[in-house]
Amino acid sequence: MTRTVLVTGGSSGIGRAIAERFAADQAEVFITGRTPDTVERTAKELGVHGVACDAGDPGQVTALTARLDGLDVLVNAAGGLSQATSDDGSNLDALLAQWHAHLEQNLLTAVLTTASVQDRLTSGSSVISIGSIGAERRGGSYGAAKAALGAWNASLSAELAPKGVTCNVISAGFIDGTNFFHGQLSNERRRTLVEETHNKRSGTVDDIAQTAHFLASPGARHITGQTLHVNGGAFTTR
Repeated sequence: MTRTVLVTGGSSGIGRAIAERFAADQAEVFITGRTPDTVERTAKELGVHGVACDAGDPGQVTALTARLDGLDVLVNAAGGLSQATSDDGSNLDALLAQWHAHLEQNLLTAVLTTASVQDRLTSGSSVISIGSIGAERRGGSYGAAKAALGAWNASLSAELAPKGVTCNVISAGFIDGTNFFHGQLSNERRRTLVEETHNKRSGTVDDIAQTAHFLASPGARHITGQTLHVNGGAFTTR
């Protein structure tokens, strides 16, 4: 049976790689993004459905949900590092804007989308949200938003797991092939991030895509309420 998959933030980076992985399984994939031209171009390249949608806008999310009859996999990949001013506290208005931006982009987009499509989920469905190693250390307002994503996911799992829906977070470490740093990552900083890993390599978007694909597979039906750290050992749990 063909699965229906929705990937928010699916027009680039991790979201695009996840959409491409599910499309390879002949799933009916919907991707969203805030820039119509980019969404349309990516959808055409991947052979999927593209919908221009700001996942932080309730009206746009509601309109998106109306296009879905049922949903097997939801991937909340919308988010990222805001280009707003620094959150060092020197300007309280700028500080507030930074926190609002990161909470909206990295937490509320997932909350709103999931709440909107919740009635489309059935037993066997999966909700997967993309977190970050920034939730564990030196993350500032961005890391705080990703940490909140994990806390929300645990609550969501408690609500949906009895209905047969799994809910998990993939906490990504440093991943090459994205525009996360907006072109501001120095060679020295990149070397440091790679050196922090145990396997001495950066992550790839395919590392995250393959993990997402597994979490939506029959082999992962007893995994729910979890944050899975995919970072090459840069942050470890026990």
